[in-house]
Amino acid sequence: MNLSQLHPAKGAHKNDRRVGRGPGSGRGKTSGRGSKGQLQGAGYKAMRGFEGGQMPLVRRVPKRGFTNIFRKEAVIVNLDRLAKIAGAEIGPAEMAAAGALKPASARVKILGRGEIAEPKTVRAHQFSASAVKKIEAAGGKAVVIE
Repeated sequence: MNLSQLHPAKGAHKNDRRVGRGPGSGRGKTSGRGSKGQLQGAGYKAMRGFEGGQMPLVRRVPKRGFTNIFRKEAVIVNLDRLAKIAGAEIGPAEMAAAGALKPASARVKILGRGEIAEPKTVRAHQFSASAVKKIEAAGGKAVVIE
C-alpha cells in the first residue's frame, strides 16, 4: 500500500452539486441564489441595520438622554428578606451567606418593603427613608458603610 492508493471510506465523500448548468439540472440560471446584483455574490452579507440604501431607522430616530459613567449600581434587599436572617448584626457578608444577594455584589441598598420585628444593626451602602424608619422603630440601627 502507498499514498496513491489512499481514498475515503465508502459513503464518506459526496460530490458537489453542479449549479448553473441549465434548466434541466434544477439549479440553472441563478444557481439557487434567487436574485441578481450584489445579493448573489459569494460572501455577501448586509451590514446590521442596512435598509437597501434608505436612511436606516437608527439614524432616522433622534438621540435622547445620556449614560452617566459615574453611576454606582446597588443590589436591592428589602426588609422582609432581612427579617429572615438570624443575628443582631447584619452586613453584606451575612446577607450573601443567607442567599439574599450574590457574594460578589459591590454595593447594597436596603428598601422598606416588609416589616422587621426584632432590633438589628444593619450595615449597607444605602438605605431608603422608609427602611431607616422601620429599622429604628424596631429598636435597631441603620449604619451606612462606604
